Amino acid sequence: MAAAKRKRELVAAGRPKKRAKGAPTGSEPAAKAGPEGAAPEEYSIPAPVSQGKWKNKERVLIFSSRGINFRTRHLMQDLRTLMPHSKADTKMDRKDKLFVINEVCEMKNCNKCIFFEAKKKQDLYMWLSNTPQGPSAKFLVQNIHTLAELKMTGNCLRGSRPLLSFDPTFDKEPHYALLKELFIQIFSTPQYHPKSQPFVDHVFTFTITDKRIWFRNYQIIEEDASLVEIGPRFVLNLIKIFQGSFGGPTLYENPYYQSPNMHRRLIRLSMAAKFREKHQVKEVQKIKKKESKMLMEEDPTEVVFETPAEEKPVEIQLVKPESKPIVKDKRKPRKIQRKKQKKLFRTEA
Repeated sequence: MAAAKRKRELVAAGRPKKRAKGAPTGSEPAAKAGPEGAAPEEYSIPAPVSQGKWKNKERVLIFSSRGINFRTRHLMQDLRTLMPHSKADTKMDRKDKLFVINEVCEMKNCNKCIFFEAKKKQDLYMWLSNTPQGPSAKFLVQNIHTLAELKMTGNCLRGSRPLLSFDPTFDKEPHYALLKELFIQIFSTPQYHPKSQPFVDHVFTFTITDKRIWFRNYQIIEEDASLVEIGPRFVLNLIKIFQGSFGGPTLYENPYYQSPNMHRRLIRLSMAAKFREKHQVKEVQKIKKKESKMLMEEDPTEVVFETPAEEKPVEIQLVKPESKPIVKDKRKPRKIQRKKQKKLFRTEA
């Protein structure tokens, strides 16, 4: 046993020692020191793509209430894929009050929230809130189109950071300036986020037209910097801005807002008015037909040119009239004879 151990030690001593990757070999001369006696040059490893530190810890909670339709569900999923700093949660019960959302955000460690509230299975409302201090804004969502639609031909890298483009009107009025800051904090992906990619290849646009905010998502093509729509797209009709999160004093109320119930009621009233007008026209026509015609006075000159016709005596025939003799056609027997002759000729042939 002792002899075997000695042999192993001799073999190990004869083998060359392992060197670090990139280190100079023993046969090569040592690296020369710099002119001022600096340390020898070393192989440098390239730095990672993102050298910075993730400081902006914005997290957005995106979820909804019960009773949403398939289109709202797809829109919610599209926003989650476009925003890598977002989190999901189960649907909230309708009976719960909206202040409960602040506690849910605190448990999920989120300081921003996008909450979709469905009513009557046809109206969709969106809440954007800075939890738990506020402010918060309530919108009516209209004209929803999702990423799955074929007309959206654009594409972008999953997790890439978007540019945010705002209409100049956002800087002119104070309530729009508040909404602009809220949109920036919610929709912009924080720099150096672990789930984000260090590329900018799409842009979110917020445009104000017809007293509404139009949201669009476009791809930036590298060749000519043209834009191709990716989706989703929707229109936000502002209702109110609150000082607190999901409640509190009202900072701004949109005077041009019309609720969906009122809109549907006006449509029904206009249709009823058209039906009522048609019914009244029919009633007037019936009354006109029933009215007796006005009797005109007899004109004595009407009888001047009338010539009385002579009255013919009425003759009553007591005897039955004689029947007319039936005249037979003389051509028919000739035709029959010709047909018989033709048949005979055919048989003989």
